Amino acid sequence: MGKRQNKYTMSYLKRFLKRDSGFTLVETLGAMVIFGLVAVVFLTGLSVSSKALIVSQEKVTAENLAKSQMEDTRIQPYTLEAATYPAITLPQELINENYSVNVDSDPLHNPDNGIQEITVTVSKDSQIILTLVDYKLSLD
Repeated sequence: MGKRQNKYTMSYLKRFLKRDSGFTLVETLGAMVIFGLVAVVFLTGLSVSSKALIVSQEKVTAENLAKSQMEDTRIQPYTLEAATYPAITLPQELINENYSVNVDSDPLHNPDNGIQEITVTVSKDSQIILTLVDYKLSLD
């Protein structure tokens, strides 16, 4: 039985070594196209999520700046007929990123009866990112 098993093993080995199967050029190119499409979809998704993260960080930064400015404006004394209130001092890193804060004040009635609409606008690279509106009351 040992010779017979060896004979079959050798026969199988010869057939295995002589077969002409493998990947054709068309199959290889097809696999490369599919791999390329998957890579493009993956990289596009990565790019979109990266851009969304940057926009989200800008909005969070703008919201924090606007809230800080509004709180600072609320604690300042009420000024009759004020067109604006002083802006907060921005950290240097935000100045380097071209953020700016603008504060506008409009009395609700003419003459000013102690109620002003305060508008805080946060911009980056001269584009408005966020506008926050609130009211300031005279406590007198």
